[in-house]
Amino acid sequence: MSGDAGWLTMRGGDSANTRRGGAGRAPWHLCDLAELPDPGSRGFVAGRGRDGLGFFIVRRGGEVFGYVNSCPHLGVNLEWVPDRFLNPEGTLIQCSLHMARFRIEDGYCLWGPCARQSLDPVALEVRAGRVLLTDPDLLMLRERYP
Repeated sequence: MSGDAGWLTMRGGDSANTRRGGAGRAPWHLCDLAELPDPGSRGFVAGRGRDGLGFFIVRRGGEVFGYVNSCPHLGVNLEWVPDRFLNPEGTLIQCSLHMARFRIEDGYCLWGPCARQSLDPVALEVRAGRVLLTDPDLLMLRERYP
């Protein structure tokens, strides 16, 4: 295994959007808060290949919420097109397959086949206008799946 302990790639996959993080290098800077529309969302992948885990962030005001990109109903990705995880009004997270709707603040499903279930949260922080990934499972993904 190389000296890198983990990878984080913004959807789209170009090399300019790839961040490397090693053990003890948490948290990872995902983006600046000002880069996210309000409301808005952006998808990422931690890890590589089959072992990569998709997640996304949603901005609402000065807060940012993160979730694993997997619907509790069928495990499919939630986004309509890259980085589009919200309903047209920008008030709820919406699954592109069966239109289940989730609250932004806690990922709880309000409507759809997965009602009363929740999205898996991803730990984030906003510091000095920077959105930082602090989730230990995602930060250590490369070590868990060499």
